[in-house]
Amino acid sequence: MILAAAAASSAFSGWAFYLAQQSINALQLGSIYALIALGYSMVYGVLTMINFAHGDLFMLGAFACLLIAAFLPLPFVVILLLVILLIGLLGALIERVAYRPLRGGPRVSAIITALGCGLVIENLTLVNFPYAQRMPALFTSTSYQVAGLTISTLQLLIIGISVALMLGLDFFIYKTRYGIAMRAIAFDARTVPLMGVPADRIISLTFLIGAGLGGAAGMLYGLAYPVIAPSMGVLVGWKAFIAAVIGGIGSVRGAVLGGFILGGVEIMVVAFLPSTYRDLISYSLLLVILIFKPYGLLGRAPNQKV
Repeated sequence: MILAAAAASSAFSGWAFYLAQQSINALQLGSIYALIALGYSMVYGVLTMINFAHGDLFMLGAFACLLIAAFLPLPFVVILLLVILLIGLLGALIERVAYRPLRGGPRVSAIITALGCGLVIENLTLVNFPYAQRMPALFTSTSYQVAGLTISTLQLLIIGISVALMLGLDFFIYKTRYGIAMRAIAFDARTVPLMGVPADRIISLTFLIGAGLGGAAGMLYGLAYPVIAPSMGVLVGWKAFIAAVIGGIGSVRGAVLGGFILGGVEIMVVAFLPSTYRDLISYSLLLVILIFKPYGLLGRAPNQKV
């Protein structure tokens, strides 16, 4: 009897450690999804449009890191800042050249333009990198044993940087005047410019920040899963979009919540079931949540004047 109890206790302890180990992996993947989902939510919040080129900007962040690391042997932090800046400026340029002229036009025109921008970015990358590339290791990653769990320097760095960027964005949106202007435009885009708020500048800033976060996510994703390809932005971009919808499209905190939920679901499915069930369960989760919460977990129904 005692031996059976000891065996059961040992098995339970083993499952608990396995679950805790997978939770670390879920935090890593979820933080990347959350960073990408933030870009979708921010753009939708101020323009009520889906930037379908965002997944390809994420992909471009990984390739920008690859090129910078190959030609400029800079410290990790400097490369990260350069990737955020370059991809952010590209996002703002796309908004200025491709989206702004269509702002008063049919919504379908903006959607098709966004898809076209994404295809242009993907195919330009494919011309220069026709094969998958291996991301170089920018630093030596060390594994640590903490209470029986294994966690690497890379995992700590990915989770730490992602959380720091999310907290910084949350502070920016809720505590600075530019963030207040973004929320004001999201609330009433027609009235706010009449009050002296430079709407075009704020919208460009929104694209810059959202694309920069997507570029950072691309770099971190390339370090975590070090084989990158021009097509990587399609699947990961769609999943991040799902995360944004789960959390409530247009809600910054909802995007973070949705990213961690989706990352946790995917890791746990692969941990306990065949990997072929991963996408099936992820998309089914989206459908179930939208049935009961049509605007997402933290989303709100738009105000309508009657």
